[in-house]
Amino acid sequence: MSPKSAPDIVLIGAGIMSATLGVLLKELQPELTIEIFERLDVIAGESSDAWNNAGTGHSAFCELNYTPEKNGKIETGKAIKIAESFEVSKQFWSYLVQEGCIKSPEEFVQSVPHMSFVWGEENVEYLKKRQQALEGNNLFKGMEYSEDPATISEWIPLVMEGRDPSEKVAATRMEGGTDINFGALTRSLISYLQEQNGVHLHLNHEVRDIEKEEDGRWYLKVKDLATGKRRKLHTKFVFIGAGGGSLPLLAKSDIEEGKGFGGFPVSGQWLICKNPEIIERHAAKVYGKASVGAPPMSVPHLDTRVIDGKKALLFGPYAGFSTKFLKNGSWLDLPRSIKFDNIKPMIKAGLDNLPLTKYLIDQVRQSPEERLEALQAFLPTAKMEDWELEIAGQRVQVIKKDPEHGGILEFGTEVVSSADGSIAALLGASPGASTAVSIMLELLERCFKSRLQTQEWKDKLEQMIPSYGQTLANNPTLLEQVREWSNVVLELRHNEKV
Repeated sequence: MSPKSAPDIVLIGAGIMSATLGVLLKELQPELTIEIFERLDVIAGESSDAWNNAGTGHSAFCELNYTPEKNGKIETGKAIKIAESFEVSKQFWSYLVQEGCIKSPEEFVQSVPHMSFVWGEENVEYLKKRQQALEGNNLFKGMEYSEDPATISEWIPLVMEGRDPSEKVAATRMEGGTDINFGALTRSLISYLQEQNGVHLHLNHEVRDIEKEEDGRWYLKVKDLATGKRRKLHTKFVFIGAGGGSLPLLAKSDIEEGKGFGGFPVSGQWLICKNPEIIERHAAKVYGKASVGAPPMSVPHLDTRVIDGKKALLFGPYAGFSTKFLKNGSWLDLPRSIKFDNIKPMIKAGLDNLPLTKYLIDQVRQSPEERLEALQAFLPTAKMEDWELEIAGQRVQVIKKDPEHGGILEFGTEVVSSADGSIAALLGASPGASTAVSIMLELLERCFKSRLQTQEWKDKLEQMIPSYGQTLANNPTLLEQVREWSNVVLELRHNEKV
């Protein structure tokens, strides 16, 4: 345990968000002292773990839920924002690799084509309109579209084998897609942080309480879960990046900005292929359309993964309902999260989303035969003996006050910070990890505004993220430059077979 009882920064949770913020702050101001507290005995043991998320470098190339169709028109705003945010993440990672802060990019990032695949006349028409809506934007340059079964068979042979030749199908393909092991990336970032002066990591430590002192500092109570010992400390700034555990800690802080927030937990399961021949024959991340009433995190996808140097193939996720806020959490997490200030939004959002709750419960009750049927929609020749079911990560979607509806359920991420910028929490889920750098830059703008205006910080940010302060979507020359640089540094070879 660090002898220092008043660090400048406290990061709660040893996941990708805390790791990203910690490295950003330490690069911007090396003299800062930082303490990281993680309740598990491992780094990145929850949402950042490779088996607990899709590992997709979310760039909106293939995720159809980022481009909804409304009144016959494809909305591209969210997709463009996510695509640009991922480019920002790639730049930051490239800087860290170039500076030797991350030793080997191949440990966490691989080139894997991103594809969307649909069947049925209505879905094919949607995908065609989506392609037309996106192709004019520089971020999506090079996206291929096809309705030709022979062409799609070349891209994803397993998906087309055994399929009814009369069935109308369509696919889009982006060579520039990636697979990310966010667990490995997080461990690399925290390992680098631990090499710096004034940074201390505490595993098996749970933050039990957060209170604001009269002098403006935060007072934290921490318990060592291994020994039972308790510790108290003060700090100027707290970041709550504890995944599903962020909501209860935000409530303990009692900041006005955090009142009224609730959480809706959604669990997940994967089918993991155990047949090496099938794994080897597929080399893409293939996303389909979500079922009616399904949450965005349940968009079905057939994923090529590279985890710890070994190629894998996953299908899912099958959604589910659990009252836990963390995979390693308590069944009482949901009832304990209900407070006087959020009970109305939670009840209202719950009533408005009864079909979603029923859908999630039905997913939990699915039989192996029903799961196989969902898989066979993607892989017609799939056999259950080639796949095994594994538990995926736990997510907590945000419920917040709404003047019109009383309470609304949102799918996405949200930064909540105090008016004085002394505390911030990250709530929500996807696209999360892929856009971690942009999210943390937003946090810096809120909580470190005066320092961010200094020339020293501006110059450093432009060194770490060459496009900082500029819009890539409207600047094709800059986009081409940063993409070429990051692809070279991260060793992304988009034309080679995975």
